[in-house]
Amino acid sequence: MKRIMAVILAVPAAALFLLYWSDYAHKKAETTETAAARSVFLETRVDTDAFARATEPGAIEFPDDRGPHEDFQTEWWYYTGNLSTEEGRRFGYQLTFFRRALTPPGRHDVLSGDTPPSAWRTNQLYLAHFAVSDIDNGRFYHAESFARGAMGLAGAEADPYAVWLAEWHAESIAPGVVQLAARTETAAIDLRLEQTLPPVLHGDAGLSAKGAEPGNASYYYSIVRQETGGSLFLDGREYEVSGLSWKDHEYSTSVLPQDATGWDWFSLQFDDGTALMFFRMRLVDGTLEDASAGTFIHADGTTTPLGKNDWETEITDTWKSPDSGAVYPVGWRIEIERLDLEITGGALMDAQEMRVSTTYWEGAVAFDGTRKGRSVSAEGYLEMTGYAETMAGRL
Repeated sequence: MKRIMAVILAVPAAALFLLYWSDYAHKKAETTETAAARSVFLETRVDTDAFARATEPGAIEFPDDRGPHEDFQTEWWYYTGNLSTEEGRRFGYQLTFFRRALTPPGRHDVLSGDTPPSAWRTNQLYLAHFAVSDIDNGRFYHAESFARGAMGLAGAEADPYAVWLAEWHAESIAPGVVQLAARTETAAIDLRLEQTLPPVLHGDAGLSAKGAEPGNASYYYSIVRQETGGSLFLDGREYEVSGLSWKDHEYSTSVLPQDATGWDWFSLQFDDGTALMFFRMRLVDGTLEDASAGTFIHADGTTTPLGKNDWETEITDTWKSPDSGAVYPVGWRIEIERLDLEITGGALMDAQEMRVSTTYWEGAVAFDGTRKGRSVSAEGYLEMTGYAETMAGRL
């Protein structure tokens, strides 16, 4: 589904302008950004009529659509992965870049006012989330950062592929190979991801419906089962790690149905070379939105589309956040009769709540079970929104 439309927040231009001038200004900008983000975006409504909308199947083309789509209001590049050391110590990571257009193409920069053109002016704002789950030590590191899409502070390019916010970045370093890097005072990653399968187009040839209304959809593709290796740093210690990563890229101009409270998004990579994505969009009456959907990716890269009636899910365990008070379903049983698949599992550690401008749960998970009578296991990521604060009517 991807995702997290409600966390695509922004900051005043004046705060970001100060980033270039002094350490004092940098600290002031960070304080201003954090305080202003929620009020600027969660409470702001923009006329979306002049933005492009996702309406046609088959519209995604490579390499052009690896880059930004500034005529759409919302976009994200989402990386998650499950890693381990040679000795078997386990980690999860998330590095996500969000783009948000404040005004439709051709309209003035609402941050700067209706002033003459300037390299500082932009209607594009970027937000990034970075997290590392230290599974075996039970520690969760997470951070977010903001920047405006001007003066090289943040942006994206199609060819050569790159998306960045300050020093956090994903960029092509060879055909089919991407480097990811992000760093905070306590955690960092420097990873190399190698593509093994062609991009997966979700929905109807890349057109992923989010509701019944025309144009209430996104263009959505994934690059799954990326062989990953590199370094992970926690509290000054370096770990050489390897594993698998998953990338989502999605762009849209759409809103959630008014009665949608949030969603549960699963991305699982199985030990038999297959993968699975599906999202459950939850409504206020406890049912699922009809547009809830998914994709099963076979080992050769071919796909089987899934609808909400193709799976059954059962919550087997919950966790209550001591910070937000939200209760998240962290244990699951999943059955997909169409695939002859039945698995059980859930969070590799409960405390993977992202306490940033919007509170949600995103973390590493593992499952075991059977497919076609054979044992299978999977690792992946689960994202859950709308448990700490409803998404209804926000987007």
